[in-house]
Amino acid sequence: MRATRPPVINPDVPEPVRPVDLGRYVGKWYELARHENRFEKGLDGCTAEYAQRDGGKIEVVNRGMRGWPDGDVQEARATAIIADEQSNAKLKVAFFGPLYTGDYWVLDHDEAYSWAIVGEPTGRYLWVLSRDARPEPAEAEAILKRVEELGYDRWALRPTRQS
Repeated sequence: MRATRPPVINPDVPEPVRPVDLGRYVGKWYELARHENRFEKGLDGCTAEYAQRDGGKIEVVNRGMRGWPDGDVQEARATAIIADEQSNAKLKVAFFGPLYTGDYWVLDHDEAYSWAIVGEPTGRYLWVLSRDARPEPAEAEAILKRVEELGYDRWALRPTRQS
């Protein structure tokens, strides 16, 4: 059986807008919304945690709950490396060892690192992240407006339930 890929939601993926200070980017993020994909299908309460490790590597731990709000927690671990050392905004992430890596681009973030928009060069995947599991409605709306400014259809995103 061949794996299916999600449709392209932005055929003109922008380059990352600004550099990333990894020391400020690491830590816990809550997923506010995503373009649905096979590896997160049906998950809510999704988080991503990043930690800097020796040798310039970043440890990645993604969690999500299948069967909201009291379901089983699913966890995926990975290692990321910087793919663009000038900006630190493009990374390569390996979930299944070094044979398969995926692109992880921090397309934009605010100065305080309270939100981030993450995509990749095919325009098939997008995640909207926040340091707050439930940001104020006006803040969430401003982030989604930024998603649109980057050329994505915000209505193609699936909101992620958070407690």
